[in-house]
Amino acid sequence: MDIDSAAQVDIASGSSAVATPSAAAAVAAQLGYGAPVQWLAAAVIGGGATVAWHWRRSARHEAPAASRSNRDVNLDIGERVKVSQWASDGTARVDYRGSTWVARLQPGAIAGPGEHLVSAVEGNWLVLTPAAN
Repeated sequence: MDIDSAAQVDIASGSSAVATPSAAAAVAAQLGYGAPVQWLAAAVIGGGATVAWHWRRSARHEAPAASRSNRDVNLDIGERVKVSQWASDGTARVDYRGSTWVARLQPGAIAGPGEHLVSAVEGNWLVLTPAAN
């Protein structure tokens, strides 16, 4: 296996976290340095690579949605409920998952009876948006 193939296998397998610091230690050994310098080279290169990887990953990814409205965290998000009427204070009582919940509208939504989607859960309140029928 030539050097390029070995590098591609190393990168593809994700073992570069071990291989890169090891290569730095090997270079230090080839230059005639003793074990303490080899360990130092591996630690500096490995630590620097870890910091660079973390910085690159955090800069590339956006922050996750708040857990109150994130379907990955709360499986109630996106579920349908039926609202029979809205109270004058902007709340409604809905039957959902075998119990009665108090619900309110998502800000900006228009109150009306019918099917609604759960857009968030705030404590023991459902936040609803009208469902597009």
